[in-house]
Amino acid sequence: MFRGKEYVYEVYKEKSFSKAAQNLYISQPALSAAIKKVENRIGCCIFDRSSKVARLTEGGAEYIKAIEAIMDIEGRFENYLSNLNQLKTGRLSIGASNVFASFILPEIITQFTAKYPAIKVNLIEAASARLEELLFSGALDFVIDNYSLDETIYEKHLFCSECLILAVPPKLPANIFAREYQLSLDDICLGKHLDAETNPVPLALFADEPFIFLRDGNDTRIRADAIFRECHLTPKIVLELDQLATAYNVACYGLGATIISDTLAQKANHDANMAYYKIDSSHNFRHVFFYNKQNKYITKAMEEFIKIAQTVDIGTIAGKR
Repeated sequence: MFRGKEYVYEVYKEKSFSKAAQNLYISQPALSAAIKKVENRIGCCIFDRSSKVARLTEGGAEYIKAIEAIMDIEGRFENYLSNLNQLKTGRLSIGASNVFASFILPEIITQFTAKYPAIKVNLIEAASARLEELLFSGALDFVIDNYSLDETIYEKHLFCSECLILAVPPKLPANIFAREYQLSLDDICLGKHLDAETNPVPLALFADEPFIFLRDGNDTRIRADAIFRECHLTPKIVLELDQLATAYNVACYGLGATIISDTLAQKANHDANMAYYKIDSSHNFRHVFFYNKQNKYITKAMEEFIKIAQTVDIGTIAGKR
């Protein structure tokens, strides 16, 4: 009944027969024929083909649930065999947002694969909500995120801590009035913004300046909103984006100020000509965790990856303290 499930699941993931066919390296007619065989075998249509986007039928949704359950069982057994083989075979799937996927995980993955070259590591970059969906379904072993997940469902492993700071293009006039609070990128890399003797900037100085924020629901946006509420200010938001690194890059071009993590400032654009400021708020510190599903079998590969991640010497570059 579940022969050919990989074809069905690829179409479901991509929501497109053509994209799925490309990923599977087969022709679209061959893919359609394979899925038609599955539909004939189970006695119901899996996809509604009346629209351009491949949508699941009611029966198709149940079939996908069954496939994911099977994939989870298969994954657990494969991981069990990986343990038996002393990490001579296996795979590890990790999910992360843009900042962690681009600037933090590459070093950790490089060290892990150097030590365990036979373990195939798969890195998925997506927004927090999508990453949680994949983690819950069993498609991911780990998610690294600064967004808090339900601890009754997910187990967490502390990776590092971050501090939010204000990043301002030098051309904004408010920098003149905030000059005494200004920090350089070198200051941030040295952790001067964490020093109790460093004075935080009064955000009221930037009340009339344009701001770039992330969209609602993102942890940085939630914290930024809370920081401005504490100051009884309403920021003049000129642009909302999905990724923190994108917001920072746009700010570097001078469109507006933004609130970013010290992790991003220290790891991203070292050529950025920006002014940085310490923020005084109970909302500017947060933890970054590796999350895994509570009932998921913890493999030797997962254990070793966490060990390497927690010993990688990224120091203040990742805000580790």
